[in-house]
Amino acid sequence: MASNWNAHSWRGFEARHLPTYPNAEKLTEVEQTLANFPPLVFAGEARALKADLAQVAAGKGFLLQGGDCAESFAEFHPNNIRDTFRVLLQMAVVLTFASKQPVVKVGRMAGQFAKPRSSPVEKIGDVELPSYLGDNINGIDFTPESRIPDPNRMLRAYSQAAATLNLLRAFANGGYANLRQVHQWTLEHIGKSPWAAKFSEMADKIGESLDFMEACGVDPSTVPQLKGTSFYTSHEALLLQYEEAMTRQDSLTGEWYDTSAHMLWIGDRTRFEGSAHVEYLRGVNNPIGMKCGPSLTPDALLAMLDTLNPGREAGRITLISRFGHDKVEAGLAPLVRAVKREGHPVVWSCDPMHGNVIKADNGYKTRPFDRILSEVKGFFAVHRAEGTHAGGIHIEMTGRDVTECTGGAVAITQEGLADRYHTHCDPRLNAAQSIELAFLLAEMLNLERADKRAEAA
Repeated sequence: MASNWNAHSWRGFEARHLPTYPNAEKLTEVEQTLANFPPLVFAGEARALKADLAQVAAGKGFLLQGGDCAESFAEFHPNNIRDTFRVLLQMAVVLTFASKQPVVKVGRMAGQFAKPRSSPVEKIGDVELPSYLGDNINGIDFTPESRIPDPNRMLRAYSQAAATLNLLRAFANGGYANLRQVHQWTLEHIGKSPWAAKFSEMADKIGESLDFMEACGVDPSTVPQLKGTSFYTSHEALLLQYEEAMTRQDSLTGEWYDTSAHMLWIGDRTRFEGSAHVEYLRGVNNPIGMKCGPSLTPDALLAMLDTLNPGREAGRITLISRFGHDKVEAGLAPLVRAVKREGHPVVWSCDPMHGNVIKADNGYKTRPFDRILSEVKGFFAVHRAEGTHAGGIHIEMTGRDVTECTGGAVAITQEGLADRYHTHCDPRLNAAQSIELAFLLAEMLNLERADKRAEAA
């Protein structure tokens, strides 16, 4: 139990990137309403995720974390949730089958609404308005009325998160995730990708393996690990008023949990000494992620780890590096060495998205696939050199056939970005690019396994 902490102690610390609500009474009313709502996730589920992540920290698994940059109210549809879930299942199967490691699946879903912005204002022509901060705070429409922070949006976000979680639980445990369905997970629009054929070949092999097991007397339909899967949710714990309202004390252990998601993370902009976000998250017992970028020094990282995980509990902390393709090897290596030297049990994950944003010639914000892949390769190279485990990937992706990131085998060009550019915030990998990345990740994991076998020989 964290000392000198309660769910609202963060209010005495510096809180950056929080909205200013014009109606304080309405904000209080919404906070009290949320505090009386049922939890979205449960303490036992968060503990199960922490146990899974402890295995990853020990080098015995891999973390796959992905989903929308920012969820929206307008695009809330069961087909969008299903298709993103399908692609994450496909990626996990690719990684598991090729690397022979269990894959922990965590979606950026059911709560990933709020977004920190580099500027508090947005200007179009001669008109300047407050920036869009996410659908749970204000609206994306460029009007003065839309950009006013509205506490009622938190209630709508809760409702959407609850419905999303309900559907995800049904998909994960209601038969949809059964490995017998592996061929049905492929989305129609992925067919134009050469990686679709490779996935189909792998699916055939999985089917043959299941047939063999059945012939040996093991009925795959009765094995829980084959007919369903564990799927967890996560988001950046940015809107602290919402997170505080969703904080509950576990009746079994007395520990405090943020019941808005299984895993929460601290962004690069809110990770600093004296941060209200750090203060809040140090007291909840969920698994915690922390973005690590070029501004983070080894000493500052170690101080954060001592604050967030003083008991050095395995599975508690996931460090998510985000440097950019040309900075990852030089920037990440000192951090990895410091953490290894001090013996902190962490999961190292790679976010190859946020450091690789460029503006295309036609004005669209994009992320070139070759830069994304280059950062992933650099991440693995550092861990191979340092003898540590490259334990995860953290990506912004969607199951929709969008054109937001250039390149990949589907060869999206800068001119083609306008075809289906739908993101509310940052560009996402589409389904075909996500599957391609999974196969390339599997190759790197196999190299890591080969290194370990060589060391043991």
